[in-house]
Amino acid sequence: MSVPQEAKPRTTAVVLAGGTGQRVGLSIPKQLLKIAGKAVIEHTLTIFEHAEDIDDVIVLMAPGFVPDIEKIVAKAGLTKITKIIEGGSTRNETTERAITALGEGLAEGEDRNVLFHDAVRPLLSQRVIKDCVEALDRYQAVDVAIPSADTIIVTRTHGEDGEFITDVPDRSRLRRGQTPQAFKLSTIRKAYEIAAGDPNFQATDDCSVVLRYLPDVPIHVVAGDEYNMKVTQPVDVFITDKLFQLASTAAPQQADEAAYRELLSGKTLVVFGGSYGIGADIATLAESYGAKVYALGRSTTGTHVENPEHVDDALSKAYAETGRVDYVINTAGVLRIGKLAETDNTTIQEALNVNYLAPVQIARASYKYLAETQGQLLLYTSSSYTRGRAEYSLYSSTKAAMVNLTQALADEWAGEGIRVNCVNPERTATPMRTKAFGKEPEGSLLSSEAVARTSLDVLLSAMTGHVIDVRQQDPTREAAGSSGFEQALASVLDRQEDV
Repeated sequence: MSVPQEAKPRTTAVVLAGGTGQRVGLSIPKQLLKIAGKAVIEHTLTIFEHAEDIDDVIVLMAPGFVPDIEKIVAKAGLTKITKIIEGGSTRNETTERAITALGEGLAEGEDRNVLFHDAVRPLLSQRVIKDCVEALDRYQAVDVAIPSADTIIVTRTHGEDGEFITDVPDRSRLRRGQTPQAFKLSTIRKAYEIAAGDPNFQATDDCSVVLRYLPDVPIHVVAGDEYNMKVTQPVDVFITDKLFQLASTAAPQQADEAAYRELLSGKTLVVFGGSYGIGADIATLAESYGAKVYALGRSTTGTHVENPEHVDDALSKAYAETGRVDYVINTAGVLRIGKLAETDNTTIQEALNVNYLAPVQIARASYKYLAETQGQLLLYTSSSYTRGRAEYSLYSSTKAAMVNLTQALADEWAGEGIRVNCVNPERTATPMRTKAFGKEPEGSLLSSEAVARTSLDVLLSAMTGHVIDVRQQDPTREAAGSSGFEQALASVLDRQEDV
């Protein structure tokens, strides 16, 4: 006789957005400040929207700004947000309002998991969310923290003489607290009920309330993430914006060959730069899965991507013959090495026309077709987009433009359901690279086939606005538990070496 499994408790994320933005020097709440093209809180809410372990989301917003959140939620199509409530005048009052809202509709004796998270931590990883929820299977209270890299000192002020050190705690035992903080609803509710009887009650976080008023309840600590920073000071705005720019996303792979065939069969791909290298490999791979592919290139079809008429003709032909255009890919590019002061006007114009103006024209021409199929535009960048390289000024700058173009169009076309992404392969064995650098050591380059495979994964995903790094396998960087920050840092270090 099988024993029925106990129903998993519902898990709610409470996004605390009561900050005013004074420390950042803003007249609006800092959670409404735009970073990487979106309000900080939209990034945060999107994380919970995509979290498999979160059932619903409640937002506690600064007084007077609830309509702003309602507009963001509606425009972004966030379906997990069930309540948007005006927060209190203090952190304590805001949490109490959340606890009251969480208890509404619960049957007697019913409990639920709750994660309290700062709205201004928009880089929270899915790993941290999952670890918090799993920890609630064993514990009633969970905090998130990371080791302190800095030495912490305790000071005392002596009048006009300023501060003086009174103690230096052992750094090995110190941790920097983050959010989310996770609880059984019954536990955090009881802690606040007891705290309400203390006339001196004041707290800046919720774990301290449990620690003080329910001292017998152990508070488990989940490993946090350096990436999970809080936007508090003006410099945080700049750093967070850069982290969004540098962050790389992995494209989900399909389960098997049959899945690729099912998703690509009957679809139409138009590949500019499809004569050789990555573009040709994408065309071959997609055709093997039943897609109708138009591989266009200067040396094969006489298609010059810098010529808007050639681009229009290629797209209209594909549409006329198949009745649809699902994916438009542009791998065309030129790499000219040399000092800018010594570069002639013809070479400069070629680089701008092929590497920048052509993708812009391709995007414009593709729009009406991709809007009809809710398809995807896929562009390509280079590791040099994060920092220009000497003697690659034209190439680096135009590849940086591809990232900005991707992110801008992803937002601009979101309402039409068009996805726009950008693949960033490390040094890849292509004819263009061989022409520029000659023969390089075997095994030092990524294969164009590997980039093509990842490109298909991106095309078949729901992702938009992402830069997807494609790198050779490095087991030291893919160990279980490595954080998003560690992966981003590894990616940045790689980019310092790549072209």
